Amino acid sequence: MPNERSLDARPCVPFSCLPHLLEHQAQRIPDSPAILAPGRAPLIYSRLYQHVEKLGRALRGMGIGRSDRIVVVLPNGPELAVTILTVSASAVCAPLNPAFGIEELVGYFADLRPRALIAQAGIESHARRAALSRGIPIIELLIASEAEAGLFAISGDQGSAPSEDPVSASDTAVLLPTSGTTSRPKIVQQSHASICISAYAHSAALALKETDRCLNVLPLFHGHGLHATLVASLAAGASVVCTPGFDVNRFSGWLTAFQPTWYSAVPTIHQAILTQAQHDRERLANSGLRFVRSSSAPLPPRVFAELERTFESGFGRAANRLGCLDHGRTRGFAA
Repeated sequence: MPNERSLDARPCVPFSCLPHLLEHQAQRIPDSPAILAPGRAPLIYSRLYQHVEKLGRALRGMGIGRSDRIVVVLPNGPELAVTILTVSASAVCAPLNPAFGIEELVGYFADLRPRALIAQAGIESHARRAALSRGIPIIELLIASEAEAGLFAISGDQGSAPSEDPVSASDTAVLLPTSGTTSRPKIVQQSHASICISAYAHSAALALKETDRCLNVLPLFHGHGLHATLVASLAAGASVVCTPGFDVNRFSGWLTAFQPTWYSAVPTIHQAILTQAQHDRERLANSGLRFVRSSSAPLPPRVFAELERTFESGFGRAANRLGCLDHGRTRGFAA
C-alpha cells in the first residue's frame, strides 16, 4: 500500500523556467539536435540557447521588458517554435492563429494590449493590418533560408532599454486563447513554472529519451502542440521536427526523411492518416514509430484499433511495449 510520502510525491523538475530549461540542455548535451524542419539544417541545443539569449538582448534594445506582452503571428514551423521560446524568455508571448480575420485579431489586440507584434517581414497579413489600425509597433522577423532550422533576425524601432530583471518561475511566460467552443475565447496566463512542470510530466509519462524525435504536425499556438510536443521534447533533451502543419500528402515522406519515434495528433488527423494509409501502408508500417499519442478529444475505439494495425510493424521493431496514449492512458499490445 502506498505510504503518505509517496502520495504527496511531486516530480523533481531540474529547471523552473524556459530559459533555464534551454540553458540546462545546452550545457548537458550542447551538440544534440533540438529543432529540425524540412529543407533546413538541424539546430543544436547550444545554438538554440545562444540564439534565444542574443535575440533577448535585441528585444531589450527595442525597449521590451519582462512584463511586456508581445503578440506573435507566424505560420507553423521552426521559426514559430523558436520565436515563442525567445519571446517568453524575455517578455510575455501571446501566439495567435495566423488564420484569424482582422476583426478577430483586433479583438484579441484590445484584450491583450500588446507592446508589439512580431510578424514575418515582407508579407502582408491580417495581423499586420490589425496592428497598424491600433497603432501597435511591428517587429519584423527575417528568415534566412540557409540558416539552421528556426534561426532568424529581427528589426524594429529602438527604445530605452529596460532593467534586465531575471526571469522567475512565477513570471507569466505565454498567453494562450481557449478554444472558445462554448463561449467567447478567454486568454489563459501560463507561468514558466507551470509550463516546465507540465512538460516534464508529459516527458515522464511518455518515457521520452534523448534519442526520441517528435514529428510535430500540430499548431504551436495551442497547448497540445506547444506544451505536449515541443516543450515536452525539449525537457527530455529530445528533438522536434517542426513541420508547416499537418499535410496528409507529405506525412509519410516526413516519416521516411526524419525517422521520428512518435507523433501526437487529434483524432481527425489520425483518421486522415489512416485514410491515406490505404495508398501507402507499407511505408507507414515500416516507419519505426515507438508510439502514437492522441489527445484533445476522445479517440474512437475503431480508430485506435486501426492505428495499431497500421503501425504495428514499425512499433514492433522499436520496442516490446507498445501502444497509443489516449487522454493520458497508455494502452499497449505485444510485439
